[in-house]
Amino acid sequence: MIEVKNIYKSFDEKEVLTDVSALFEKGQTNLIIGQSGSGKTVLLKSIVGLHEIDQGDILYDNKSFPNMNQKQRKALRKEIGMLFQGSALFDSASVEENVRFPLDMFTDMSLSERRDRANFCLKRVNLENVNNLYPSEISGGMQKRVAIARAIALNPKYLFCDEPNSGLDPKTAIVIDELIFEITKEYDMTTIINTHDMNSVMGIGEKIIFIYQGKKFWEGTKDEIFHAQNETLENFIFASKLFKQIRQSNK
Repeated sequence: MIEVKNIYKSFDEKEVLTDVSALFEKGQTNLIIGQSGSGKTVLLKSIVGLHEIDQGDILYDNKSFPNMNQKQRKALRKEIGMLFQGSALFDSASVEENVRFPLDMFTDMSLSERRDRANFCLKRVNLENVNNLYPSEISGGMQKRVAIARAIALNPKYLFCDEPNSGLDPKTAIVIDELIFEITKEYDMTTIINTHDMNSVMGIGEKIIFIYQGKKFWEGTKDEIFHAQNETLENFIFASKLFKQIRQSNK
């Protein structure tokens, strides 16, 4: 479980997050949604520690992240998996080397053990016999799966996904969503996904936080979103004809 309490974040005296509070549940896919520039990416990066907040608190299982020293933060980061937008694989490293990277960095496992763990993670994301290939030699969807395998290599308690479907076709995006959902349940992780993909929202949105102009404007589930009495949220959700039709069919 991760909880953010009344957090504020500014850049160059411009306030980007204002008094944001939210609870992200363990074993669920928690989605942060909002239009570009809303502050959702800053929120995700603040929670994971890539940005230092100006005010408020961030609690990992009731432990305050802002109050941790460097040693404590390093220990926590071993429990965090991160799926970056665009996969962020190392071009000069093979698929196996990419997956092994956090194991090489943070464990004392033998090379044989690290290879076994990398193979296990690759098999879990339905990738086999690609160990010696390089990112440029596999598809975008396969790259995402390699990135997921790397993110779960350390068997994390917390998984962060920044626009996991960016650059993917709709069919592949659904595969990635379902894989993240399955892994969240299987490992009982606290998963936080930053997205503006409404297919992801309707597919795996167990808990949804809507950010608008740096503030939390709404929270609920994918089932509740159609009945939300929030005009700003409705304008965001039903911007496309498809979701307008879905909305009408649910009335």
